[in-house]
Amino acid sequence: MSVIYMLLGISIVVAIVFFVAFIVAVKKGQYDDDYTPSVRMLFEDELVKDQSKTTIKNEKTN
Repeated sequence: MSVIYMLLGISIVVAIVFFVAFIVAVKKGQYDDDYTPSVRMLFEDELVKDQSKTTIKNEKTN
C-alpha cells in the first residue's frame, strides 16, 4: 500500500512540474503567433478555389 502513496506523490510532483513549465512558456510568449493571422486571409481564397476545383472534378468523373 505504501507503493501506491509513493507513486501518487511522484505523479503529483511531475504534474506540478509540467504545469509550471506550461505557465512559464505561456508567459514568455511561446504560443503567441503574430504572423499566421495576417497571412491567413491572403491564402484563404486559394483554399476555397482549390476545394471547388476538386469538387467539380469529382462531379465530372461521377
